[in-house]
Amino acid sequence: MPIGTTYCSNRLKHKTHYPKMVKLIECPRDAMQGLKDFIPTETKATYINQLLKVGFDTIDFGSFVSPKAIPQMRDTAEVLNLLGLSATTSKLLAIVANQRGAEDAAQFEEIAYLGYPFSISETFQLRNTNATIEESLERVEEIQHICNRTGKSLVLYISMGFGNPYGDPWNVDIVQKWVNRLAEMGISIFQLSDTIGVARPESIGYLFSNLIPAYPKLEIGAHFHTTPQSWKEKIVTAYENGCRRFDGAIKGFGGCPMAKDDLTGNMPTENMVYYFNEIQEETCLNLEEFSKSVQMAAQVFPEH
Repeated sequence: MPIGTTYCSNRLKHKTHYPKMVKLIECPRDAMQGLKDFIPTETKATYINQLLKVGFDTIDFGSFVSPKAIPQMRDTAEVLNLLGLSATTSKLLAIVANQRGAEDAAQFEEIAYLGYPFSISETFQLRNTNATIEESLERVEEIQHICNRTGKSLVLYISMGFGNPYGDPWNVDIVQKWVNRLAEMGISIFQLSDTIGVARPESIGYLFSNLIPAYPKLEIGAHFHTTPQSWKEKIVTAYENGCRRFDGAIKGFGGCPMAKDDLTGNMPTENMVYYFNEIQEETCLNLEEFSKSVQMAAQVFPEH
């Protein structure tokens, strides 16, 4: 396909059982948040403005959390004020960790989605948000009320969704129990998060093949962390088992510092774009603008 075109096929391949077009969510927030050196506000905004030209379904652009916890994201509101949103079809998502963060984020009309990390590992939930799972459920309910009141949608990340290193129980029944309980609150978008890069084709296929048919009205996606060698088997397995919503970060920047392997990072967006174009699946991305974004990423993350 020539560079400069927007890929948006009308093919009906794989549409019999899974009618949704693939949604790609670009996550500069996840790529940036763990960096020690502060990325200037103007640099962040310039990069995100370029991403907004590509045609991603959503840009996970920032977070409203304690600046002590994530100092890199302390300027999210300032970045938002520098974004040009008049000509983009992409929607903005901001991560929050509690009611206060949700109230702060919800003040901005430009933000369509609030994202909350809900762990089904008790140990990780305490470490990540300083709350038990039951306390986190109360937070989710409060955030969902805020979303309903302000016209936002809540994206619920099921962190440690593919297993955990703590010995906490994990299986598809546990994942399904929490999805069911959270869906009863009116939440309809879930992102299964491979927080430490432990997902394998067996567990990926096991989860999506069970959850997606069980919840046809929910949007259930994947937030994978991966090594350079294992990215394709994860995407292929998730896609073939009905997943149509995928998070990524250009060049695989970012990821969880708790991953077992230093090579484990976010799912590289360019790999997904290549794969979906190869199988002629819809993404509706402007490939010329995407190429510019990849080039710009090398300048924004020069040492990573």
